[in-house]
Amino acid sequence: MHSATTLAEPSRPTVADFHRVNRGGGLFSESVSQWLGAVFALVAQRLGLRPTALTITNLLLGLATSVTVVALAPAVADGSVPAWLVGLVALVGWQVAYALDCADGQLARVTGQGSPAGARVDVLCDVAAQIALVAALAATAVAQRPDTPTWLVATFAGTWMVNLVTSVMQSGPNAASMVTSTSLPVRLVKLVRDYGAVIFAAGLVLALAPALVFWVIAAFTLVNGGFLLASIAFSARASL
Repeated sequence: MHSATTLAEPSRPTVADFHRVNRGGGLFSESVSQWLGAVFALVAQRLGLRPTALTITNLLLGLATSVTVVALAPAVADGSVPAWLVGLVALVGWQVAYALDCADGQLARVTGQGSPAGARVDVLCDVAAQIALVAALAATAVAQRPDTPTWLVATFAGTWMVNLVTSVMQSGPNAASMVTSTSLPVRLVKLVRDYGAVIFAAGLVLALAPALVFWVIAAFTLVNGGFLLASIAFSARASL
C-alpha cells in the first residue's frame, strides 16, 4: 500500500532498493511476489509512471482474470474447455496483478510519491480485486458441484475479507500480532494467510483439479472464520 513515509530517493534505484522497502505479506509474498513487484517498480520508475498507474493496472488485470474464470467455469465443468488452460490464465494473471499491487507501494516509498489519496485508492482496488477473486472461486465451485450450499458461498465471501481488514488494521501505529514469532515453522503455517501463496494454490487447483475448489472454499471459510474469532478474542483480552 502507498505510504506517506518515504525514503530518500536514490539517484538510480535498483531492484534491491525497491524490495528493501516492501511491507512483507508472508514467506511466499516476500520471496516471490515482492521481488517481482520490485522489478515492476523499477520499470515503472524508469518509465516515469506514478504508483497509482500500477494500482489501476493491478485492478484491471485482476478483474480481467477473475471474469475469465467466471465466464469459463461452466465450460470447464462440462469438459469443453481444458481446465489447465483456465488455471494457467488464473495462475499467471492473479500473480502478476498481485506483484503490481506490491510494486505500487514500493515505488511510492522509494520515489517519495506516497500520499493518503494513493493509499485509499490502493485499498479500494484491493477490495475490488479480491471480490472478483472470490466470485471466480465461488463460480467454479458451483459449476463443479451444483449442490454447493448457498450459505457456504456466502460465508466464504464474507470471511475472505478478514485478511484484508486485519492487514489494514495492523499497518498503523496501533498494530499488534497474535503470533510474533518469525521462526520458519510459524511462517510456514502462516502461508494459509499469505495472499501470494493462496492465489498460487488457487491457480494450481483450478488447473489440475477444479472439482476440489469446493473443498478449497470450505477450508478457507474455516481458516478465515477461525482467525476472525481468534482476533476478536485477542483484541478483547488486550482491551480489558
